[in-house]
Amino acid sequence: MSQAWLDEIKFDEKGLVPTIAQESGTGKILMVAWMNRESLMLTKETGHAVYFSRSRQKLWHKGEESGNQQVVKSIRTDCDSDVLLIEVEQKGGIACHTGRHNCFYKALQGDQWREVEPVLKDPKEIYR
Repeated sequence: MSQAWLDEIKFDEKGLVPTIAQESGTGKILMVAWMNRESLMLTKETGHAVYFSRSRQKLWHKGEESGNQQVVKSIRTDCDSDVLLIEVEQKGGIACHTGRHNCFYKALQGDQWREVEPVLKDPKEIYR
């Protein structure tokens, strides 16, 4: 099977490309993560989001510990082919490791960052 589509992606010097996960139906941005060639191929093949964890230096199958998987509806790239946008169905309603629906739960109000999204589930219950 041809992988020409994969060769069109402009990975950075570390072999990574930033990836935005957007919730199908609502359009809400859930999170930003990184993919390498292998994680992008696995995402396409399995239909589930697979990222590359920079902190752990390994593949990260979204939901492998929490059960909150992301089922991929579409994969897009921007005009420069250096950013990916994946439309996902967020299983369990929690995308963030803090137990929130999305990772963008802090808003700048005045000169302070304030938490404006509730914790849906205590992370201690999600990750054991």
